[in-house]
Order: sequence, then C-alpha cells, then structure tokens
Amino acid sequence: MSLAFLLTTLVVVATPGTGVVYTLAAALSRGRRASVVAAVGCTLGIVPHLLATVTGVAALLHASVTAFQVLKYAGVAYLLYMAWATVRDKEALVVEEPEAAPAVPARRVIVRGVLINILNPKLTIFFFAFLPQFVGPGEPHAVLRMAGLGGVFMLATFVVFAAYGVLAASVRRHVVGRPRVTAWLRRGFAGSFVALGAKLAFTAR
Repeated sequence: MSLAFLLTTLVVVATPGTGVVYTLAAALSRGRRASVVAAVGCTLGIVPHLLATVTGVAALLHASVTAFQVLKYAGVAYLLYMAWATVRDKEALVVEEPEAAPAVPARRVIVRGVLINILNPKLTIFFFAFLPQFVGPGEPHAVLRMAGLGGVFMLATFVVFAAYGVLAASVRRHVVGRPRVTAWLRRGFAGSFVALGAKLAFTAR
C-alpha cells in the first residue's frame, strides 16, 4: 500500500460531504454514541459501491447515462428528504440532555447513513477511477487487492467520521437549552443537505 493512496484517501474522506453532515447532526442531536453509529452507517454505505467497482458494475454506470441519472436523482431526492426531515421532524435534530432525549433506534440511524452513501453514484465512479490507479496492470489477485484497498478506505471513513462526531458531541453542552442556537443548527444542517443535493444534481459524470 502506497503513501500516495493513504494521503489521497485521507483527503477525500476528510473533505466535508453528506456523510460528514449527517454524522455531525447525529452528534449534536443525540451525542457521542449516535455519532459513532452514524459513522458506521455511512461506512457500510460504501460497501455496495466497492462491490460495484470490483464486479464491473461501475463501468455500466460510467457508460450508461440513464443508469447514472436515475441513481443520481434518487440521491438528490433523498438529500432533499433529509433536509425536510431535519427542519420538520423534531427528532431529526433536537439538542437536549442525553437523559431527556427520546431514544432513536440505532438501526434507524444506520439505515439513514447507508442510504445517504448508497444513493450517491459519484462514489461508485470515484472508486472506479481511484482504485485501479493503485493496482498494477496484470497484477495477480487484482480483485483482492482492490477489495483490500477499499477496506482501508472504509476504515479511514469510519475513523474520520467518528472523530468528527466525537468532537461535535463534545460541544453539545454549549448548545443544550438554547432554542435559538438549536433552530439555527437545524436550519444550517437542512441548508447543507439542500446544497449538497443541488451540487449532486448539477454534477456530470
């Protein structure tokens, strides 16, 4: 495994995107545990993209305009739904004391994180363009090597997202009991989901 791969992976993972926004929202609304669970969900959402790359499905998305557009706009729709839920659903972002916050099943947090990444076709295209650069032409066991590199990418994703979440959870006490701050946080996260959805909508392959 090359240093170039590790550095590129860290830069890509650390760049704020939908997964980071979702993890931060979970951290501020439910605390440290929820942020780690959200990070798990976002990481698991990478698996289908990795499998698509290894099995060659990414080539179909890259070649078929229709397939790419369908998945892209499904992702846009889900991001807009997340924005709506963040604004309207009081459980989507409620900053309260841990003992006062209504429990949200870990499965629900994970499923949302998985969907956020599954419905992002750019991730498949990224893997399709990224992983082969670190696998030599004609290299034996190339599929296993790409799977291993994808595993490292997933591990980096979980560690970085969890770190973001834990740091955000550490400042929860500064916003607990401040309705105005809570309202602006909710609007800010909703706006972030809308902006990311718009960016995805206007992104070409």
